[in-house]
Amino acid sequence: MLHLMSILLLLWKLKKSKSCVGISCRMQECYAIVFCLRYLDLFYQFISVYNTAMKVVFISSTFYLIFLMRFQPPVSATYDRTADSFPYEQYLLGPAAVLGFISAEEWSIPEIFWTASIWLESVSILPQLILLQQLREVENLTAEFVATMGAYRFFYILNWIYRYFAEGYVNWIGWLGGIVQTGLYVDFFYYYAMSKWYGQKLVLPLAT
Repeated sequence: MLHLMSILLLLWKLKKSKSCVGISCRMQECYAIVFCLRYLDLFYQFISVYNTAMKVVFISSTFYLIFLMRFQPPVSATYDRTADSFPYEQYLLGPAAVLGFISAEEWSIPEIFWTASIWLESVSILPQLILLQQLREVENLTAEFVATMGAYRFFYILNWIYRYFAEGYVNWIGWLGGIVQTGLYVDFFYYYAMSKWYGQKLVLPLAT
């Protein structure tokens, strides 16, 4: 629900402000790849109406966000491809594919793709964080969107801790990916919490 809320916040921001300044379309492209790799079972396995509906919502809403930012005026007119330039094709896709292949529990296409999606999701926030670091001053709705994304991942970790003690559940790949992803948010969350504490707009420090 937190992940869904982050998407709805972003859609609201784009529709309300007619601007995607401060939002990384490249991060959305990473998530579109993540969802396509992870939800291949839509074509051959039915779990429940809820499960299927959520998968379809995540895929379709992510592609819709990309469409808005890339092609739909007036939002697309505000998209700065020069600023949103993190080369995820070079630095993220290859390593995720390799890790997905060597760390999959079994060498089947669905399992390799699922594992690769875990590794890719763990670093998909990087284009967004780097873009915000360049801009420094973060709009309120953008800050709430990123914070909700981080909270969604943090609750995943709490769920894993609970399941480990309650069920003996172990998922090393998911755990490592979740820890990496949550760790990337730590710096942002510190400044986000400070901005909320002092009632100020979120301003990130200069990159060093």
